[in-house]
Amino acid sequence: MRFFGTSWVDHGNGYALRRAALAAGSLVAAAAGAYLLRLAYEGLEIGNVGLFLSISVIVLFAIATAIAFAKTWESFGRRPAPSSDEAALKGLKAIGFIGSLLAYFLRCLTEAPGEKLHRAEYERAAAEYERRRSSRTGNPAGRRRPKRKK
Repeated sequence: MRFFGTSWVDHGNGYALRRAALAAGSLVAAAAGAYLLRLAYEGLEIGNVGLFLSISVIVLFAIATAIAFAKTWESFGRRPAPSSDEAALKGLKAIGFIGSLLAYFLRCLTEAPGEKLHRAEYERAAAEYERRRSSRTGNPAGRRRPKRKK
């Protein structure tokens, strides 16, 4: 929701353009990241580090990318629990950054990333506000007090 401000509420103020730009940007960044990883792998081949290390690096990045994709996609639908392992997975998500970027790209095709979660929270807060507001009787100063008998 960082790039959308409050435009996600009513889908105005350039919402569609922002969503398209974020989708394109995340896809370009994922492609650039994949290209950099390819260059790093070629560096390992030039260094002749051996087949085991080369395969280990590929498997590590594939697993990290899959976990980062799953955790990023999951974060669009619900807030993590305070005692969750999100902080422990920051390093893994940084290694699998391509998965996070691809999750952003795919989510941008349908909605702003995290919009569903924010909309549910917004509607819940608005309903709570209306419930509190409607239970009031109005301006307390305008009420007439019954006359006291002498």
